[in-house]
Amino acid sequence: MNSLLCLSSALLLCTLAVSWQQPTSRPLRLGIAGLSHTHVHWILNRPARGDIQIAGIYEPNRKLVERYAEQYGLRDSLFFTDFDQMLDAIKPEAIAAFGATYDHLRVVEACAPRGIHVMVEKPLAVNLKHALTIEALAKKHAIHVLTNYETTWYATTQAVYDSVHDRQAIGPIRKIVVHDGHQGPKEIGVNEEFLVWLTDPVRNGGGALMDFGCYGANLATWLMGGLAPMTVTAITQQIKPEIYPAVDDEATIILTYPNAQAIIQASWNWPFNRKDMQVYGRTGYLYALDGQNLRVRKEHAAREQALVLEGKSAPMDDPFAYFAAVIRGEVRISETDLSSLGNNLIVMRILEAAKQSAASGETVKLAAPSLR
Repeated sequence: MNSLLCLSSALLLCTLAVSWQQPTSRPLRLGIAGLSHTHVHWILNRPARGDIQIAGIYEPNRKLVERYAEQYGLRDSLFFTDFDQMLDAIKPEAIAAFGATYDHLRVVEACAPRGIHVMVEKPLAVNLKHALTIEALAKKHAIHVLTNYETTWYATTQAVYDSVHDRQAIGPIRKIVVHDGHQGPKEIGVNEEFLVWLTDPVRNGGGALMDFGCYGANLATWLMGGLAPMTVTAITQQIKPEIYPAVDDEATIILTYPNAQAIIQASWNWPFNRKDMQVYGRTGYLYALDGQNLRVRKEHAAREQALVLEGKSAPMDDPFAYFAAVIRGEVRISETDLSSLGNNLIVMRILEAAKQSAASGETVKLAAPSLR
C-alpha cells in the first residue's frame, strides 16, 4: 500500500508540475488530414471537452468520407478533397494527420509555411530523410510537430519514468524490454484503406518493424533521458508471407547503451494485442502490463507488488488536449518528451539503422546526436 501511495503521489506531483488549468480561451481550430488510419476514431469519437473544434477534414476517398459522415453525423461542408484548398479555406491553427505515414512530409510541407502546427500518428516518418526534412521545416517556420503514441497516455508509462528518474526506486537502468503488436492487421480486421498502405513498404516504410518497433524506440529514448544508443542490431522475418508478401511481420531490435540494453519486440504474430514494458534496474524491476496495471519488485522485497493506477490528469491523458495545451503555451514540451520532435528524430535514426541491420545481417553503429 505504501508503494501504491508513493506512485500515486508521484503522478500527482507530475500533474501539478505541468501547471495546467482548463483553458478559458476559444477552442483550438483543428483540421484532420486523412481518414485511412483508424486511429482517427480517437478524435472523431472523443467526448466534447471544449478545447478542440474540428474545422475541416481532408479525404479524397469518397467512400471513406461517406462512411465516417454517416457513422458520426458529420456535415458535408466539413469535407475537402484538396488539402491546400482546405488549409486556405478553414485556416486551422493545427492539423492532426491520419493518413499514410509517407504523407506526413507532405502535410508538414503544406502546413509549415502557413504557420500551422502538426501532430502525426506514430512513427514520425517513413524514413530518416523525410524526418530530417520535417525537422528543417519545423525549425524554419517555428511550428510544433508532435508524434502521437498510444502508450504516451498510459498512467503506467509515467509511473515507470517517475520511479526510475525521480525516486531512483530500482537503481540505474540495466535493461528495457518492450513488447508491442497484435495478431496482424489483416487478422484483427483493420479496414481495407488502412491495410493497403500499412502493408506497403513505401507508404509505411516497412511492416511490423515500423508499425510497432517505433513504440520501443520512443520509450527507450525517453527512459534513457534522450541518450541515443551506441549500436542497433535487428532481425526481421516474414512468418506469414502469404498474407504480408512485401513487408516484415516480425522484428526484434536490440539497442546498446554504455551501461544498459533495450530489447524491442515488434510483431504481427502475437496471440493477442499487447503494449507492455519491462524496466530492470540494478536493484529492482517495473513491469507495465498495460495502461493501468503495474508490477513492482524492489531490493529486499520477498515478492513483487501488483498495483492498479488511476488514469492521468488532463491534459496529459489525451493527445489532443496535450496538443492544444502545447500550442497555447499552457504546457512546455522538452526535446526529450515522448511526443517531441527531438525524441522522434532519434526514433527514426534507430528505425533506419534497424532496417539496415536487418538487411545486412550486421550490427550498425549509430552516430546519432543525443538530447542530453
